[in-house]
Amino acid sequence: MSTQYSILFKQEHAHDDAIWTAAWGKSEADGSETIITGSLDDMVKVWKWSDEKLELQWTLEGHQLGVVSVDISQNGAIAASSSLDAHIRLWDLESGKQVKSMDAGPVDAWTVAFSPDSKHIATGSHHGKVNIFGVESGKKEYSLDTRGKFILSIAYSPDGKYLASGAIDGIINIFDIATGKLLHTLEGHAMPIRSLTFSPDSQLLATASDDGYIKIYDVQHASLAGTLSGHGSWVLNVAFSPDNTHFVSSSSDKSVKVWDASTRTCINTFFDHQDQVWSVKYNSNGSKVVSAGDDRAIHIYDCPL
Repeated sequence: MSTQYSILFKQEHAHDDAIWTAAWGKSEADGSETIITGSLDDMVKVWKWSDEKLELQWTLEGHQLGVVSVDISQNGAIAASSSLDAHIRLWDLESGKQVKSMDAGPVDAWTVAFSPDSKHIATGSHHGKVNIFGVESGKKEYSLDTRGKFILSIAYSPDGKYLASGAIDGIINIFDIATGKLLHTLEGHAMPIRSLTFSPDSQLLATASDDGYIKIYDVQHASLAGTLSGHGSWVLNVAFSPDNTHFVSSSSDKSVKVWDASTRTCINTFFDHQDQVWSVKYNSNGSKVVSAGDDRAIHIYDCPL
């Protein structure tokens, strides 16, 4: 295993326009690894990661007005995408076929996130509601109300107990999924929260904001556990490694940073992108990171375990 951080692979001109979102999944059926990307060119692309390179498997058409969020189900079989056309689409990653299209209402689907059991998809709305859709039914099944503003970011806790949302005004809400009850409202940032993510043990919540900071919260006590600075501009995405030892962030400052989760210090910075980096995600074992951004490039980094 490599002992240093390095760039493994670059896919230049992966889309015809800015790439706003990426996800990395692993198939339970055959162990194959898939990366999906969504772009302002209205396309969702499915890439196979093998032999340390990306191969384009499918180009999925159907969205209009730009794809803003993608996610992959826990078993690696289905992808979800949302667009400014207010539709959520489900795709079979084996066949590249659309499984369902769900109307989320006028301009009302931003971030999409699969529940840990892959039975539901959550998305945020302009009216401060988190809408929960059934994967099987293809319909909106219920809503959680933050009584707040436009929700930009959403995350389920890996243990399936909590759902967190981040709003355009910097407010964070944490819900109890079993009861639908709003547990905590945190006035964490003064500016929009572009991304939030739970640690693998569901104990911590990391948030990324336009104010240039990453904040770490203790979920149970709703207390601030750390404020991290280092990016020179908006922090657009944050993701924990599966083994809970590191997390990564990406920013408008064109960089990707790797952080030590215990010391909360930045241990590596990649400056390989030519423009702002919208998305950064780990693979299933935490040894690789994918990033994508406005420069239309997909980068794969080697992150030693």
